[in-house]
Amino acid sequence: MRFLSPAARVLALLVAISAPGVALMAGNAARADTRGSAKTGRGAVASSAAGPVFPGTHCPAFPADNVWNTPVTGLPVDPHSAQWLRNMAAGSTYLHPDYGPGGGSSPYGIPWQITPAHPRFVKVHFGYADQSDRGPYPFAANTPIEGGAMANGDRHALMVDPTTCVLYELYDAYYHAGNRSTAGSGAIWHLESNRLRPAGWTSADAAGLPILPGLVNYDEVMSGHIDHAIRFTADTTDTSYIWPARHEAGSVNSPDYPPMGARFRLSAGFHLPSSECAKPCQVVIQAMKTYGLILADNGSNWYFQGTADARWTYTMVDQLKQIPASAFQAVDESCLVISRSSGQARQPGTSAYDHACLS
Repeated sequence: MRFLSPAARVLALLVAISAPGVALMAGNAARADTRGSAKTGRGAVASSAAGPVFPGTHCPAFPADNVWNTPVTGLPVDPHSAQWLRNMAAGSTYLHPDYGPGGGSSPYGIPWQITPAHPRFVKVHFGYADQSDRGPYPFAANTPIEGGAMANGDRHALMVDPTTCVLYELYDAYYHAGNRSTAGSGAIWHLESNRLRPAGWTSADAAGLPILPGLVNYDEVMSGHIDHAIRFTADTTDTSYIWPARHEAGSVNSPDYPPMGARFRLSAGFHLPSSECAKPCQVVIQAMKTYGLILADNGSNWYFQGTADARWTYTMVDQLKQIPASAFQAVDESCLVISRSSGQARQPGTSAYDHACLS
């Protein structure tokens, strides 16, 4: 990703918070060179370096050493890889971008919103209240909903407060005035912190993970780099989860099916010619080789998610449909774990990584 100078980051923030209404942006366009605070949110210790920055804000998509932002090129193949791929129909399936141009009032994908600098917060009533963060949330009548206001699907609502660098995510979200808004579940993420949700807790997705940091977005694709893993779905999953996931929604109790949190890496030898895969396509392919995919929810096999953005073209998404799922392997990232309650990961090139992952 591009690096933004401190002055450029401040300017971007001022533009975002001074514009009328709210800004609807698309993903990670830069990597920060600022230093995180010693402690952020819920008492969780943050790393000193920030990860990819959401455009229009100074907010990182978690610290640089977060598991989402950690390369997996050197990790060993998971011993369950072949069975998982078989039960995800990898031999007969090509990847499918779960975003792109679309009709109606909402582009195809998951929208997100930068709130005003001082948003109005409201109470949200949850169906899964025992596993949801109480809030309040900066949820409003004009907050974009996945699929549009009349959608009957997942209805995700993702909001970043640019002043506090807090990410708010809702599932099955419906806004109602007078503090009567409802959602299936909700999660609040302090973006300068590596802290995970409590063990066994869902979030706005089935794996108990954040959604926004795992989305492909237009700005980062056009910058030439995606510096994080990508969120994707599988039809049938095991009734278990592995780090960094915190929750499962499996329908089978079998280690031959992938658990939530499983990570998959595209083969380094996979190649598409530039005549069939232009630069935006090559950027996504390289991210899949370097950072891979993280299984985050149930859905169609090998669908990977991106932001709703009117700038996507059919060429950008159709070229990615040439990637065969059989070109992936599951990797074992257990050696990256420092603490099960933290998303902080051992980093390639460090002695701790070499000792845990290469010895």
